[in-house]
Amino acid sequence: MLSTDYGNRCALEELAILKAESEKTEKMSLKTFRFNLSNIRPWLTLLAVVWLLGLVGLGWLVKSFLILVGLILLTPVLAFLGFRWWLQRNLIQDQCPVCHYEFTGLNRTQLQCPNCGERLLVEQGNFNRLTPPGTIDVQAIEVPANQQVNQLED
Repeated sequence: MLSTDYGNRCALEELAILKAESEKTEKMSLKTFRFNLSNIRPWLTLLAVVWLLGLVGLGWLVKSFLILVGLILLTPVLAFLGFRWWLQRNLIQDQCPVCHYEFTGLNRTQLQCPNCGERLLVEQGNFNRLTPPGTIDVQAIEVPANQQVNQLED
């Protein structure tokens, strides 16, 4: 009797093991199936979007993309050409009225001569001394020595 009980127990254990293994394989196949669906989902979404856009018409999408690319390419070129035009109109090259040192400045700005340190104002394409209000600006004129002698004799 013992041997039959032992045989029944072994058979029951084997059946339990087989049943557990079959449940594991079933769960694994379900996980594999879910895993495959999760990989396919983005492709199905893309296919649905392309199909819907095909129904509506893609002409507007292509045109708007080309306009966007054109703006991206043309904006830097137009900005560069506009900056060059502005710089040609506002960059002034002249001499300092005090020391006659030639340098460059921007129109309608205040600057300082790099040679003599005189404060200058750039107006209408020329450098002018920046003097406080009420100051009289006098230009000195050199008179050659010959003219001084002739003037004294007269």
